[in-house]
Amino acid sequence: MAGAKETPRQKLIALMYLVFITMLALNVSKEVLDGFGQMFKKIASANDRVDQSNDIYYNKIDVNAKEKEGKWIDNNRIAVEIKKEADEFYNKIQAIKDQITEKQRVDDPELVEYSRMDKGEQLDLVFFDANGISEEGTKFLEMIRSYKAHVIQVFASKFPRYTELVEERFNTGDLEDMVETRDGTKQSWLQANYEGFPLISSLAKLTMMQNDIRLTESDVLNALLGKELEIESKVNTSNYITLLKADKGAYYQGENFDGSVVLGRKGGAQNPNNVELTLDGRKLNEDEYEKIPGGVKLNISSGRPGDRKIEGNLVFLNEGEESKIPVNQSFAVIAKPNSAVISADKMNVVYRGVENPMTISIPGIADNKIRASAPGLKRVRGSKYLMTPGKGREVTIKAGATLPDGQSINTNTKFRIKDIPRPTGTVRGQSGDIKIPKNNISIATIGAILDDFDFDIKLRTVSFKFKVPGQATISVNGNKLDNKAKTALRRAKVGSNVQIFDIKVQNPSNPSYRFKKVSPVICELVN
Repeated sequence: MAGAKETPRQKLIALMYLVFITMLALNVSKEVLDGFGQMFKKIASANDRVDQSNDIYYNKIDVNAKEKEGKWIDNNRIAVEIKKEADEFYNKIQAIKDQITEKQRVDDPELVEYSRMDKGEQLDLVFFDANGISEEGTKFLEMIRSYKAHVIQVFASKFPRYTELVEERFNTGDLEDMVETRDGTKQSWLQANYEGFPLISSLAKLTMMQNDIRLTESDVLNALLGKELEIESKVNTSNYITLLKADKGAYYQGENFDGSVVLGRKGGAQNPNNVELTLDGRKLNEDEYEKIPGGVKLNISSGRPGDRKIEGNLVFLNEGEESKIPVNQSFAVIAKPNSAVISADKMNVVYRGVENPMTISIPGIADNKIRASAPGLKRVRGSKYLMTPGKGREVTIKAGATLPDGQSINTNTKFRIKDIPRPTGTVRGQSGDIKIPKNNISIATIGAILDDFDFDIKLRTVSFKFKVPGQATISVNGNKLDNKAKTALRRAKVGSNVQIFDIKVQNPSNPSYRFKKVSPVICELVN
């Protein structure tokens, strides 16, 4: 009965029902608050990412304005104006967020205890007062309208397709900032969106407006960059070049070439922030390379023939973090040809008794990696050797090395061993049958030469024999007549032939070598 008085039992049941409904409301409220909290954090994180992307675009437009000029000067002016307006508006919203969360951040500095952000009085005190919208709330609405109008003026007017998008993002209702509610009545846009709402809900909405600001910036920058961004995202000849990448710096005849043709970025890459490279273990100096977009251009001496190795890292800074790109490359240096190779096939000859200079090399292989051996062979430096043959009529020189691909190469070459040709005796530098005054012979030097011999050997006379007609043969030590020989010479008559023979000579560099018999000198005495 409508007017009947409730019994104590009915009152208890009604109270329990009210408590039950309240508990349900509290549980739903906590879940809703958590949902707003998750949305708040995700939008804040998205804002950071868009902000970083925008910075890259701002920098690109600025660089284009400096390097390309033309339309990019006007585009850069628009970008600078938009950034100034956007940062001012964004920072104002951030200041409001900091103000309304000041108390919450005392015990919850990270703003993650969403269930405690169920009250809305913090923002209400900022945007509203006893008369409705406060002075601060009015300024906030004016800032939204001003930002929207400025973006449309400097940007959407040039790119009309963005006008509707900007209007939608920063719509505050009609000309009086009023919106229609579900029941058909009019209400202030600010009240409809912020008055009486939980703190976490207002934080999420304000952060969403910051996101709209950054996305609008992104739209502006993308439109200003226009086709440049579209072209850069495509693979074409404007952005890429082909590079040949090989596992080694040189290949030999008959080998399979296993190199790769790859694409390399033509422009837009950043220069290395640091270069840590070595050449064969030696650190490169700054004057030996130049930093270029995406790498370095080397300026180093190729050095001796052989394999050279470049190792180390190219260091790039990405958002403050170092990224080290390893470098492990090699190249081959081969000897520069400066003459043709012409050889007589039957002239592989070395001479006994002298040091025969030889060059032993393998094209493309460093000298210190070549193995050469033979009896009497010794290395002087690099590819230069000396061969001093011993007994026998032939000597085989063996040369070998390991190629960069691991294959071994070995070569055996035979050389004939010949004795030094027979020396020719001389008197005063003259040989054979000569005419000479008697007095000149007494002071002349007796020696020997090697006619038409490639090695410049200065022979030293050890002894010789002297024969004057009608007198006994005299043996002389040294290279000049002694007193006994001079006495015999004084007895010789003008017109007679004096013989100098059995000349014994030595090579000062190899005294043990025995030369063939030296040819004699016949001297006709004249006045």
